[in-house]
Amino acid sequence: MTVHRKAVLIAAAFAASAALVLTGCSGGGSTSADSSDGTQLLTIPREDMGTFDRNFNPFSNPEFPMTQQAIYESMLIYNPADGSTTPWLATEWEVAPDSMGITYQLRDGVNWSDGEPFTADDVVMSFDLQREIRGGFDYIETVTAVDPLTVQFDFNQPFSPALLDIGQQIIAPAHIWSEVEDPTKFANEEPVGTGPYTEVTSFQAQSFDLGKNPEYWQPEKQQIEGIRMLAFAGNDGANLAAANGDVDWAPQFIPNIEEAYVAKDPDNRFYWFPPTGSMINWQFNTTKAPFDDPDVRKALSMAVDREQVTEIGMQGYTYPADCTGLSGSYDAWRDDAVVESCTWTNRDLEGAADLLDAAGITLGADGTRVLPDGTPFAFDFSVGSTSSDWVSVGNVISQNLAELGVTVTVAAKDWGDVVAGYENGTFDSGIVWSANAPTPYQFYRGVMGTETVKPVGEQTFDNYHRYGNPEADALLAEFAAASDEDAQHEIANQLQALFAEDAPVAPLFPGPEWGAASNERFTGWPTEDNPYATLSTRSRTTVLVLTTLEPVTGG
Repeated sequence: MTVHRKAVLIAAAFAASAALVLTGCSGGGSTSADSSDGTQLLTIPREDMGTFDRNFNPFSNPEFPMTQQAIYESMLIYNPADGSTTPWLATEWEVAPDSMGITYQLRDGVNWSDGEPFTADDVVMSFDLQREIRGGFDYIETVTAVDPLTVQFDFNQPFSPALLDIGQQIIAPAHIWSEVEDPTKFANEEPVGTGPYTEVTSFQAQSFDLGKNPEYWQPEKQQIEGIRMLAFAGNDGANLAAANGDVDWAPQFIPNIEEAYVAKDPDNRFYWFPPTGSMINWQFNTTKAPFDDPDVRKALSMAVDREQVTEIGMQGYTYPADCTGLSGSYDAWRDDAVVESCTWTNRDLEGAADLLDAAGITLGADGTRVLPDGTPFAFDFSVGSTSSDWVSVGNVISQNLAELGVTVTVAAKDWGDVVAGYENGTFDSGIVWSANAPTPYQFYRGVMGTETVKPVGEQTFDNYHRYGNPEADALLAEFAAASDEDAQHEIANQLQALFAEDAPVAPLFPGPEWGAASNERFTGWPTEDNPYATLSTRSRTTVLVLTTLEPVTGG
């Protein structure tokens, strides 16, 4: 299961309840998802929402299914699978030589789904709301509509990663949102967007349908008639629907996928899990002793058998992390010298024991370790109970640490409770996803930048472990000011070395971008051989898939 930062995670309904929305089976054991007028809909499960609450607010509820994929669009789309950038609502851009601003030229002829024209005023308003509601973009000084199709961003500091950071922000219509009294509470039940599928044609607690945007600027790419989302309270129900052929696109963790999914229709079914998602980390609350000691964090990391974690917990779908902390999307940035010299992501129980002994965390006569004050070294590993893959990861870690004399309890709870503990700083340790962007800047800012550190009790959406290093701040500032790619790589190497020295979190494995699909009713999917997008339903590239798929004639 892939869980996203700031998501609203609902697991109140039984997984079996989602079966109520499935229509009768057709020939071959598959389910034909038909709209009220008989047209076939692209059917997708959502495995972390037992019910749907009709709220398409792209600012306060951005993770609601298809909000940022089918309804609202961005100026650019970055594809981590092949490193390409696709112009979308913008066609051209010019970066200031000193990295103090960017000007985007917007696409002419784009209308909102209600027929109103898309203009630079929409971009200005969207950034104003995004910064007001969710924060971020602190480097932006002003956003100006130069003319109806030109928008200029001026910065208060050099910021070279801004092109795609700004370019991938979704844009909402000013003529709608400027009239909203409280944008944070606006449910936006009838969304107006520029995306290919904006019309809510049906909405129920366990399913909803989106139809074609009648004003879409690429009508020739609206080959599928619409989208049907199904709600499930966990992986198990969603996986059963995938195995039974009740969905076309399965974006969740499926154990033993060859047998459980592909083998049931090998002529049509396939999967692709590129390691381009966020790095998945074991994080420690550094406001609590002894997690504030980097040697203790390294010792705990050294006790983990990452081969077991990836083989048992993740079914071999990914590979162990190294101590640069970088996921597979940053392979071009990885410093091999750091990888080869750093060992705290390799299992070494003897070395881990030595570090704990030096920190005063000693082994008692009963085989368990105690802190300097004599209390047991025991703590929780927080994880969402519906994420069967990550629960398995926690169980492996718990067993690994028991060999070191450390008691780690897998505290599997509702994801909403888990995330709340992360955000307010009350947790002990847990599994968490890192920032994922076109450059490593955002990753290192999120795990080591002091400006992302909030005090315990103050809600944060980043740096849950609450660690910051002024040395990282200085390097991040250098990176942001560097417009030369070679210079950026050199600074990134220094950030990797600092990460390896401090161990702010314990990286476990690059998160696969889950994707399984069937060619039975729709074709044109991205694959490893044709990586025009990832096979994810929650990424910026999802709209590329939605505008490429075609129905199988007679399917």
